[in-house]
Amino acid sequence: MRMDFGVLGPVLAWDETGEAVSLKGPMHRAVLARLIVARRHVVPVSRLVEDLWEEPPADAVGTIRTFVAGLRRSLEPDRPPRAPARLLVTEGPGYALRAAHDDVDAWRFEKAVGSGAGLRPADLVSRLTDALGTWRGPAYVDFADEQWVRAERSRLTELRLHAVERRAEAQIALGAAAEAVPDLDAHVAEHPWREDAWHLLALALYRSGRQADALSVVRRARQMLRDHLGVDPGPRLRRLETDVLQQADHLDPGPGGTADQVWAQAAAAYESAVASRARTRLESTAGLMRDLAVTGGGGLEAARRHRVAAVAAAEQLGDPELTARVIGIYDVPAIWTRSDDPVQAEWLVGAAERTLRLLPAANHGAVYGRLLATIAVESRGTLPTEPAATGAGAHAFQAARQAEQIARRLNNPSLLAFALNGLFMQTFHRAGLAARRDAIGAEVVSLSSHNNLVTYEVLGHLIRLQSRCALADFSGADRHAEAANTLSERHELPLVSVFTTWYRALRASMTQPLRAAESAYEEAAGCLDGSGMPGLQRGLLPLARLSLYVRHSRPALIGRMDGQTDWGPYEPWVRPVLLVSQGHDDDARHALRDIASPPRDLLFEALWCLLAQAAIRVGDHTMMQRAYTQLQPASSELAGAGSGLITLGPVSEQLDALASALARP
Repeated sequence: MRMDFGVLGPVLAWDETGEAVSLKGPMHRAVLARLIVARRHVVPVSRLVEDLWEEPPADAVGTIRTFVAGLRRSLEPDRPPRAPARLLVTEGPGYALRAAHDDVDAWRFEKAVGSGAGLRPADLVSRLTDALGTWRGPAYVDFADEQWVRAERSRLTELRLHAVERRAEAQIALGAAAEAVPDLDAHVAEHPWREDAWHLLALALYRSGRQADALSVVRRARQMLRDHLGVDPGPRLRRLETDVLQQADHLDPGPGGTADQVWAQAAAAYESAVASRARTRLESTAGLMRDLAVTGGGGLEAARRHRVAAVAAAEQLGDPELTARVIGIYDVPAIWTRSDDPVQAEWLVGAAERTLRLLPAANHGAVYGRLLATIAVESRGTLPTEPAATGAGAHAFQAARQAEQIARRLNNPSLLAFALNGLFMQTFHRAGLAARRDAIGAEVVSLSSHNNLVTYEVLGHLIRLQSRCALADFSGADRHAEAANTLSERHELPLVSVFTTWYRALRASMTQPLRAAESAYEEAAGCLDGSGMPGLQRGLLPLARLSLYVRHSRPALIGRMDGQTDWGPYEPWVRPVLLVSQGHDDDARHALRDIASPPRDLLFEALWCLLAQAAIRVGDHTMMQRAYTQLQPASSELAGAGSGLITLGPVSEQLDALASALARP
């Protein structure tokens, strides 16, 4: 059983569950304390007798052995009878406590303070704050008058005072001077002879904008040193007084500093200022996660995870207006129509709906609108597969429209951009809506550029890139790809390059030979590794290859694709084409029978074209008619190009092939 020992305050011990261990009487604790002071070295019994009694009793040695036996029973309760002790051991002429270096609070404190060299100020503040928090009172307070502990108490006390001053110095370096003042003020009051502490207090006051108080502190220090110690302040404190009077430039940290320093200073100031304000912290967390999400990779995944945690914590506080703000702050632009985490998205939609019901009926302002926009965006990919269906899809579309109306009524640009993002996600109820999405993208670009909404300006360009691709306007798509790249480079938005790189691969597929186009897609697929976007990544590269083989009429290559290929969410609609390419027409007919419509998203037309090709090959008139009906509204578009990633060519060609096949008996 592991034991933890505490001497930074009363001498105590705790077992591995954190329960206090009975140490018998004061003499038992004195023996334990004396052994801890020895720091794992042997203390002879004769020395223990000298230290513990001014006038030892006649049987002092036997009494020491009794104390040790009692301590062993407390510290090693599971040790079998007659088994050698492992913690409080007998060695040579005495005893030693062989506690691990991390098992005594004083030793841990010493290690924490000594290992702080080279740490960044923010990390040093955190480490020293934790270390100082382990003090429960003066070291070895039970035995303050004992000679044997005096040197150790003095050493630990000096180490603690040094830690207080180093922490204050790090706080000042971080720009959190005001937060350092209260502890320093108490510190100099208790230890007025510490000239460095007076210096730090005066500097902290000056950097907090309190020049007069800083001068007063220096003068107090001078008076105290003269009255009590009969000395004048040292040159460092005297120089500080002169510099404060002259407002010397070097006293101010200035506007410079690296980005890391600025971040550390701001984080430390925030940590100190809002340490116990749960509501403020939850809102700040959601805002920070919004910024983290656009960094890509692990940042996006972490942002989603911590966002859900923040919303759940806000709901637990029972304040619907707070919950609404925490949900609505996360207005991260979304361009891909399939959720990266459908379960999480469904939970967030549920949280937004619960919060809407709890808000006051009269509260239909921006916070209300942001909840509605959240429902619209997070409901992406949930449109019903059949046009006659109702439910979540219709509800999400209505939420998007209502959010848009609220934003326009309030003349709120950021809310309107968020609402238009939700509306974009709900414009997939049928094929052929690229022109409508292009109009949404154009408004988002204009709105965002006039209101400095950079991430939404990027979103608008990506929406237009997709739409111009669907409408076969590749010169227009080129302009929007370039604009999105320029903004992403200027504002450090790495996820944008995923979409523009895939767009370049799409362009290559339209103009270059098959092998060169395949290489472009393989390069683009590399951008997805670590992007944090599983909803986009899974199955996309094989689907891109399939689109190339279909357009180049290479059934043999299609037939060899199946194997262990991970088609992700596209597998049901890819399977019939694979089967006919392998000559398994009966299996393809069976796969087509009663197959559901593809999801109504950016690849809706592409997947319907694949079903159409399989249906034509096996003569499935029912499926051909379904495909014709679904694809006909997109007759002027390129199938799948609305994704900005892949295409199966003009929808009109597929419609002509369907019409011809349907005309045959």
